[in-house]
Amino acid sequence: MMTNVTFLNPGFFWLFLLLPLIIGWQIWKRNEQSATLKMSSLKGFQTSPSLLAKLKPFLFVLRIVALASMIVALARPRTVDISSKTKTTKGIDIVLSVDVSSSMLARDLKPNRMEALKRVASDFIESRPNDRIGLVVYAGESYTKTPVTSDKAVVIDALRGIKFDNVLQDGTAIGTGLATAINRLKDSKAKSKIIILLTDGVNNSGTIEPETASDIAKEYGIKVYTIGLGTNGMAEYPYALAANGDFVFKMMKVEIDQELMKSIAKNTGGKYFRATSNQKLETIYDEINKLETTEIEELKFYDYDEKYRPFLIFAGILLLLEIGLRNTVYRSFI
Repeated sequence: MMTNVTFLNPGFFWLFLLLPLIIGWQIWKRNEQSATLKMSSLKGFQTSPSLLAKLKPFLFVLRIVALASMIVALARPRTVDISSKTKTTKGIDIVLSVDVSSSMLARDLKPNRMEALKRVASDFIESRPNDRIGLVVYAGESYTKTPVTSDKAVVIDALRGIKFDNVLQDGTAIGTGLATAINRLKDSKAKSKIIILLTDGVNNSGTIEPETASDIAKEYGIKVYTIGLGTNGMAEYPYALAANGDFVFKMMKVEIDQELMKSIAKNTGGKYFRATSNQKLETIYDEINKLETTEIEELKFYDYDEKYRPFLIFAGILLLLEIGLRNTVYRSFI
């Protein structure tokens, strides 16, 4: 009943310091409050006090308890039930444009670039509960795997389902992948529109030049963060299929058109990152997460339940009981 109780006016508890003074005063003045009779002998008088005499000090106890109860009431005990409601005041629409060419199976990230990306990007999506996110994949061509949506489970499921399966023509069409992502955001009414463009190679196919796509993104107010994925130097790349259908890997030089990626990011107000390891890739997504924040309005509702009334009622009952006893049973008591 009295759990999670707070007091609106706790300063009134200092009044408890007066109670010992009142009790001391009562003890000191006790002899003056009773009539005395001097006699040479008490023989012939009943020596054991009556029950009423024994209970008379109880009247003062009633008054002290009543005063203590009133002090607690003055302190205003109450419980509070707090409920909150969050509202996204300025959300962000984000599209992940992911390179899914065969080079994404390179093993310089563990277990390979594609699997490392899927794990880190999934964590990024889960960390954006108040934003809408979409997914575009590209190789020699591109398509929208998931339109911009607030259903994160759908996006994460689509992301985890990405694999190299020759559905798309192999190659790296950076401009086409960026243009498809722009098409998903151009009509968005969100406060901020973001594309995270990831590639591990150089633009070597597609019908749209990356620079042209970059200018279109700028025109629509879309900021592009670019990520070059791959270690510095050499990496194990798939270059042929064995008789059993598995890829054959060999060491090849890592080539990423960093100047192009920097140019796209700078032109649209974004930033370029280079992910040379799993840890660096995680750091990059964490940094983008901090750079693009969503404004959240939190409304809190306080429901107070005042608890002082029972203390006042209890004090009133005790005072009435004391007054009643003093003016009836103990009115002529000596």
